[in-house]
Amino acid sequence: MHEKGTILIADDEEGQRQALAGFLRKLGYNVITSGDGESAYKAIESELVDVVISDMRMPGISGLELLKMSRALVPDIMFILMSAFGSVDGAVECMKHGAFNYLTKPINLDELEVSVTKALENRRLVVENRALKDLLKSRGELKGIIYASRAMEEVLNLVARVAPTAATVLIQGESGTGKERIAQAIHFGSPRASNPMLTINCAAVPETLLEAELFGHEKGAFTGAVLARKGKLEVADGGTLFIDEIGDMPFSLQPKLLRFLQEGTIERLGSAKTLKLDIRIIAATHRNLRQMVGDGKFREDLFYRLDVINIDIPPLRERREDFVPLAEHFIKIYSEKNTKKVFGLSREAKDALLKYDYPGNVRELENAIEAAVVLSRNEAIGIDDLPLSFRSGQGVPETSESDSLPVRLEAMEKKIIIDTLKRAGGNKSQAARELGISEKNIRDRLKKWGYKAD
Repeated sequence: MHEKGTILIADDEEGQRQALAGFLRKLGYNVITSGDGESAYKAIESELVDVVISDMRMPGISGLELLKMSRALVPDIMFILMSAFGSVDGAVECMKHGAFNYLTKPINLDELEVSVTKALENRRLVVENRALKDLLKSRGELKGIIYASRAMEEVLNLVARVAPTAATVLIQGESGTGKERIAQAIHFGSPRASNPMLTINCAAVPETLLEAELFGHEKGAFTGAVLARKGKLEVADGGTLFIDEIGDMPFSLQPKLLRFLQEGTIERLGSAKTLKLDIRIIAATHRNLRQMVGDGKFREDLFYRLDVINIDIPPLRERREDFVPLAEHFIKIYSEKNTKKVFGLSREAKDALLKYDYPGNVRELENAIEAAVVLSRNEAIGIDDLPLSFRSGQGVPETSESDSLPVRLEAMEKKIIIDTLKRAGGNKSQAARELGISEKNIRDRLKKWGYKAD
């Protein structure tokens, strides 16, 4: 492999071909040339080519046809197409089939140099990410992360690049998007994979116990501490600690975690002995930590210590291409678990899944499919097997000025409650606190409207 990269120039105009080749050779690239599409394809078959610079119009195989054939053979090859007849439609067509760039003749050499540099960098990242993701898949760490969307592809590209490092990672996303699964993929793709990965959920541990759970305690450190005990940090030494719902960590405890991130040391409750630990921290939250910093509810210095690498998982409603692959994956899992012969979705059920908004994200979809598999009497899940919320679409009815005041007020109330529930990731208790009403009040209204957020 040439150190700077190998460039193939395909153009039936010899003068153009030689001019571009001479320019790129002076920049240190290994350059090979072809006068038509057929010989260019043979060169790609026999040599390791990083970037192809091809004219659109050539005898026999055109530039666009060469692009399609070559990417089928070498998916990560970069293509820069040239044409003396530039058009927006032509450029769009090329990009749709995977071209990296589209240049109009006469070629601006400065523009060509920048384009080749960026194409090589992009190829390097694609190859690197594929190798890292293949490693993760071979170890089983990406098992169960099902996706078809570009948004999740970008998330996993970042996971693959971050996993082998020691960097602290902050994973953000709504409840139910799969933050813990992403954290597991990072851990098992790292050099720490043979060491433990422990998890602590700040929202699930009472504030009075969270410090002891994290840092451990000595005998007699507090009432009920009858024995000395290691905390999660100490047990995870050499491995990874996943701190879920970091946004719920009490403000009073945050300086102690900050000290660990800065110095790598802790002290158990009731002890003056300092312990040096080697742990990677991965934190996650559904809250907006930056906003919490602005509101004085989260320490700014801790935020920046955690936010070294930020992975933002998009909600399921923003990656609609993932709906059906995920549903089919869950059908397979729960069919086997319940010894049912359910193999797919009816057209009506699939349409309902595609129209739904998923306030509870992947977790909600999984629960819905599990229930549907159990209830289904056929080999395909039907519309009647899905929860009522999926069948109703959970839409908020439109109103007009001709509607009565009670109708318009109820529609407004429904919109406010459902929007708040979506922001809370389907958590009724949290939505109730935000709205200043009881959780029972919310449940009664949702039941009335046929809205199911569990």
